[in-house]
Amino acid sequence: MERQKALHFQIDPRSGLPVYRQLMDQIKYYVASGGLKPGDQLPSIRDMATRASVNPTTVVKGYTELQHEGLVEMKHGKGAFIAASSSSRSDEERRKLIGQLAKQLVIEAKQLGASQTLVEEVVREEWNRMPLA
Repeated sequence: MERQKALHFQIDPRSGLPVYRQLMDQIKYYVASGGLKPGDQLPSIRDMATRASVNPTTVVKGYTELQHEGLVEMKHGKGAFIAASSSSRSDEERRKLIGQLAKQLVIEAKQLGASQTLVEEVVREEWNRMPLA
């Protein structure tokens, strides 16, 4: 079913995280939390750029990266949609993606001087705060 949801995207230019990554992370959050489901349409590139106050090229990069990860399908002339396969990743694919996210978290946590215990505690809190998908 092709439907478009009302989504809110928050971009922080001072975060140190590239804007396209912020968009990707927020789309992944919406998918993980059930706010976006397979078949849901993402905002058009122009609309997303306007909403997030970013250059359309930035949105294209984010959508393209999500497409390479298998989370988004681009349909020529129709737009970007959450992929049907987004909920049926193999255990190996999940492990690889989670490993990439964990690596980034560890790098940034170490740069902040955070302990492993603190990182584990924060991850556990976020996990428990997230609704079941």
